Amino acid sequence: MKKKKSEYKKHHIIILIFLTLFSIIMMYPMVWMLMTSFKTNADIRMNRTKFFPTEWTLEGYRTAFEKAPIAQWFINSMLVVIFITVAVIFTSTLIGYVFAKYEFRGKKVLFVILLATMMVPPQVTMIPRYLMIQEMHLFNTIWALIVPGIVSAFSIYMARQFIADLPDSICEAAKMDGAGPFRIYWNIVLPNIKPAIGSIGIFTAMMNWNDYLNPLLMLNDMEKMTLPLGLVIFDTQRVSNMSATMAAASLMMMPMIVIFIIFQKQFIKGMTLSGIK
Repeated sequence: MKKKKSEYKKHHIIILIFLTLFSIIMMYPMVWMLMTSFKTNADIRMNRTKFFPTEWTLEGYRTAFEKAPIAQWFINSMLVVIFITVAVIFTSTLIGYVFAKYEFRGKKVLFVILLATMMVPPQVTMIPRYLMIQEMHLFNTIWALIVPGIVSAFSIYMARQFIADLPDSICEAAKMDGAGPFRIYWNIVLPNIKPAIGSIGIFTAMMNWNDYLNPLLMLNDMEKMTLPLGLVIFDTQRVSNMSATMAAASLMMMPMIVIFIIFQKQFIKGMTLSGIK
C-alpha cells in the first residue's frame, strides 16, 4: 500500500510539473503581449529581451484609440457575440430537446445529416453564404454576421447529449400536471442543463469574438468592422508602432479571458457531463 501511494504521489508530481510547464508556455505570449502594450516604442526597440516595461505608460492605448475606431469595433464585436450566443443557446437547446426526448419519423436520418454538416469545412460554404447574404440585402451590416450563425450543429449535438441524460420521469410528471412541450422545455429542461448552456455559451462567444474570415467576407465599411478584422487593418497601418498594436491586441484578448475565468466551472462541468471528453 505504501509503495502504491508513493508511486501515485510521484506520478501526481510529474503530471503537475508537466501541466505547470505547459501552462507557462501557453500563457507566456499573451502575458508578453500585455506587458509590451505598457511599454514605449523606444523601450521596445532598445530592450527587446526585457519582459517588464522600464517605464509603465498608457501611450500605446491612447494611440490605438486616437488612430482607429477601437471603441466602435469593440461595440460591433460585442453586439455580434451577444446576439449569436443568445440565439445559439436557444436554438441548440430547443432542437437538442426535440432530438433527445421526442420520437418521430426520420429522426435518426436528420440527426446523422446534422452531424455530417460538422464535417464540412467552413471555407466550402463561403461563396453560398456570401450570395445568400447579398440576396437578403444584408451585406455590409452586422446582420450579415449574425444571421448565418444563429444555428450551430455542434451546439445542438452537445445540448442533445446533455438533455438525453435527464430522467424521462421529470418530463412525464410535468405532462401529467398539464404542461405543454414548450413549458416543459422552458421550466424543466433549461434549469437542469445550466452547465451545458454555460459550455455552449463560452464556445460560441469565443468562436465569434475571434472570427476574422466572415467579417472580411461580409464587411467593407471601417465603422462596421469587428475587432479581429479592424486590428489587422490597424496593424498594417501602424507597422512602426508596436506599443499601439500590442495595446489593441490586448483589448481584444482580455474580454474572453475574463469570461472564461468567470464561467470556467460551468464550462468544465458541462463538457464532462455532456459526454464530450
